[in-house]
Amino acid sequence: MVHQEQFTIETSGHRDMHDLSCRVAAVIARSKIRTGTVQVFNVGSTGAIGAIEFEPGLERDLPEMLDRLLPPSRDYGHEQAWHDGNGHSHLQATLLGPTFAAPVADGAPVLGTWQQIFHVECDIKPRRRTIVVTVIGE
Repeated sequence: MVHQEQFTIETSGHRDMHDLSCRVAAVIARSKIRTGTVQVFNVGSTGAIGAIEFEPGLERDLPEMLDRLLPPSRDYGHEQAWHDGNGHSHLQATLLGPTFAAPVADGAPVLGTWQQIFHVECDIKPRRRTIVVTVIGE
């Protein structure tokens, strides 16, 4: 069986993080799937999805690390082509990736005690993001 839902989140722009865990768990519960896999996908090329201990320190540390690895710069080819200030945003989102998958057991995502599903906004401006959650199983 396959169940799919979408929801949106509003971001405040670069570095804004959201905990999606409860919303993903609610989609799984509505799916009635007890055993399988859940995939969470960000629609768009400048937002990323992953798993982290969602706490204030890491909520600050992850975006700061991304800015150290791939800082804003006018030297990126994307910048030279489009001059829109978000070349680093595309690279940061690509580094983390647009999707996260986890097992589903007993009708819930299998996550560690200190592990939550997050979205991080890599773009330089606020965005309305569409998140697609697909649950596959029985």
